[in-house]
Amino acid sequence: MLSPPEATAPATNTAPAPGPAPGPAPGPVPATPVPATPDPTAPDPTAPAPAGPAARHRAARLLAVGAVVWAAATALHASIPNTGVNAGSLFQTLLPWTGLGVPFLLVLAAVLRSRLAAVAVLAPAVVWVTLFGGALTDKRSGGGDLTVVSHNVDEANTDPAGTARVLAGAGADVLALEELSDASAPVYSRELASAYPHHAVLGGVGIWSRHPLADVKEVPIMPWTRAMRATVRAPDGPPVAVYAVHLASVRVSAAGFTTGRRNEAARELAAALRAESAPRVMVLGDLNGTYRDRALAPVTSQLRSAQGEAGAGLGFTWPAAFPMARIDDVLVRGLTPRAAWTLPATGSDHLPVAATLSR
Repeated sequence: MLSPPEATAPATNTAPAPGPAPGPAPGPVPATPVPATPDPTAPDPTAPAPAGPAARHRAARLLAVGAVVWAAATALHASIPNTGVNAGSLFQTLLPWTGLGVPFLLVLAAVLRSRLAAVAVLAPAVVWVTLFGGALTDKRSGGGDLTVVSHNVDEANTDPAGTARVLAGAGADVLALEELSDASAPVYSRELASAYPHHAVLGGVGIWSRHPLADVKEVPIMPWTRAMRATVRAPDGPPVAVYAVHLASVRVSAAGFTTGRRNEAARELAAALRAESAPRVMVLGDLNGTYRDRALAPVTSQLRSAQGEAGAGLGFTWPAAFPMARIDDVLVRGLTPRAAWTLPATGSDHLPVAATLSR
């Protein structure tokens, strides 16, 4: 018997399934650049280029010209026009402060390493020393037979009694007070009565004296009373005409340095002084201007400054917290100043001024 034929399995494809197509062969990876270490001695490319010799020379020439102009303005201060904003008076009021610019100019000359600039800076230095060097010396001496004090006591002073005690402690023979008010005048009269048995008050000014007063009268320098005159009769010397004065205030505004009322008051006071027959005269008070202010020349040309002749330093009086100008003064004619100084601050915005005189 024949066996049936064996069944055969169907044929299958045994080839592997195709995989993904291979990509391109990887190339070399570029190296990360390493920052170079900066050379500490190399110049900073962001820094401005240093000024060359030509630039320094130009700056030095400008500095030299500025120093010479500064010196000329200081030396010729009386020639600066006083029209418009009264620049001349304002400059003369602040004239002593022009010396502050000299050290600054010297530093600039040193930075520029310029001999030309350094020599030019000597010009304002010499001018300032010529004008004010003498004020830095102590010219006070002994002697004198009459001591006077003047003080703008400030109408807004909240402690007139304390101010009066400070003034009495100065030991002056004569006191002149300015800017008295209806409320403060009786306080000063009461507090000063024991030391000064003689006194007179007219308007906002007053004179207190250890010695008798005579010929008391107003000096009409303004529409309201801001000046008075009296004769002090001391038993041990000749009489002295004493003026207590408060010139009109100045104003600094957008319109400039306003001085019209003060200047007019100064002219009226000057006329009274020209008519004064007494051989010995003193003006005590708040002039609202310095001795060098040309607008006050009608007054100052007739009198001498006690501080200028017998003081020590510039004697600034205003403002009391940081004095920048001497607008309060003792001016004399026919008297010899022996010493002049300022007193400690009181409750006023002015410092008191004092002087010892020989008749």
